[in-house]
Amino acid sequence: MPEDKKIRFIKTFSNLPLNVRNEIIYVFSDKGPVTWNVAYLEISNDTLLGKEILEKLDSLDII
Repeated sequence: MPEDKKIRFIKTFSNLPLNVRNEIIYVFSDKGPVTWNVAYLEISNDTLLGKEILEKLDSLDII
């Protein structure tokens, strides 16, 4: 059974060095850049943007 995307993101995020969490991981053409920290906040709060970020990170095999 595949892991839930949110759980995979949290595991990946928790293993990142603190200085890497400020790096951009994705750039939306209409919303601009997203850092690991922004992604964490959006995903943790289950926002629409967070769901969109999870889909993009999964499709790019980042998580």
